[in-house]
Amino acid sequence: MIQDIDFASSAAFFEAKYQQKTDPWDFSTSTYELQRYNAIIRAIAHRRYGRAFEPGCSIGVLTERLAAYCDEVYAIDFSPSACAHARARCAHLPQVEVTCASLPAGTPAKHFDLLVLSEIGYYFALEDWQRISAALIDSLPQGAIVLAAHWLGHSQDHRIHGDEVHEILLSHPKLRADHRERGPNMRLDRLVRL
Repeated sequence: MIQDIDFASSAAFFEAKYQQKTDPWDFSTSTYELQRYNAIIRAIAHRRYGRAFEPGCSIGVLTERLAAYCDEVYAIDFSPSACAHARARCAHLPQVEVTCASLPAGTPAKHFDLLVLSEIGYYFALEDWQRISAALIDSLPQGAIVLAAHWLGHSQDHRIHGDEVHEILLSHPKLRADHRERGPNMRLDRLVRL
């Protein structure tokens, strides 16, 4: 049982998980995870992207798939072990750059036309997610896509629910939802930067 929510959202907690097991949440094999990745790809496959940003990339399973639709993919994670695995997975993709960093400090100074927020928002306190997501959205050019996909279950290490993550994004005045999916386990929203 997780007693300290601050520790459960820390880089040290995640690094310990990745040191114990290369794929601690079974991102590369879980039916749920693979269905989530498929839904994300279906939601973005309607166009080509110049630059994508994927914070919280973990071991790079989704990162590798995003590369087929993007000229450049910038992915970050705050676990050095996860980043090493993501770099190895994407080594054959010269357009992918994986950096060990965290939000908001690790946001690259680039203009992105795709922002993928997948299974990351609920690790932030409500006010922090409002501030960080608003800064990310405000930095995007008009017409950029924000793709958010989050699990709808409950976990002791989540600070807010997946629905709250998405409602905060939807409340941003510079975003408009243009595609939504909701299943028993996951919510996906594709939003356009106005």
